[in-house]
Amino acid sequence: MPQKSVCVYCGSRTGVDPAYMAGAETLGKALAARDWRLVYGAGDVGLMGAVARAAQAAGADTFGVIPKHLVEWEVGKVDLTRYIVTETMHERKKVMFMNCDAVVVLPGGAGSLDELFEVLTWRQLGLHEKHVVVMNTNGYWDPLMALLHHVVDQGFADASLLEYLTIADDPEQVMAILSDA
Repeated sequence: MPQKSVCVYCGSRTGVDPAYMAGAETLGKALAARDWRLVYGAGDVGLMGAVARAAQAAGADTFGVIPKHLVEWEVGKVDLTRYIVTETMHERKKVMFMNCDAVVVLPGGAGSLDELFEVLTWRQLGLHEKHVVVMNTNGYWDPLMALLHHVVDQGFADASLLEYLTIADDPEQVMAILSDA
């Protein structure tokens, strides 16, 4: 059986709640413990750096993809198992998604939302059937879930949209969901 690869979308900042950083580190270690490969945005800052450093320290295979214009800003982590520099953000997202079996979204900002909504839209259109797990650390994504329910309630999406996301409260729940996938 080939190695499972999990794409993690998350912030290039740490956020204000220390639980965000702790969750990223715990998830990185958990991926390594299962011998799963981390696929992520190749940055060494914020939650991105935390998940990657924890995964590496625990022996995980790491696959990072970063567009050339972010190499300095996100501090491209060149010591990964595989480090790819792309021309554009669009290419970055495509390479990351094409090299994973599932997606996990940790707390993050506009970039994480962009990545989440792109894979959610692709799922809604039937372009993939990969698991998309939202790690809702300390309720971080509760407002997003309320918005998605509003979108459905107001008739702008079918209720099936909500079935394309699985909510997990912590890294342990994320790993349990992905283990069953």
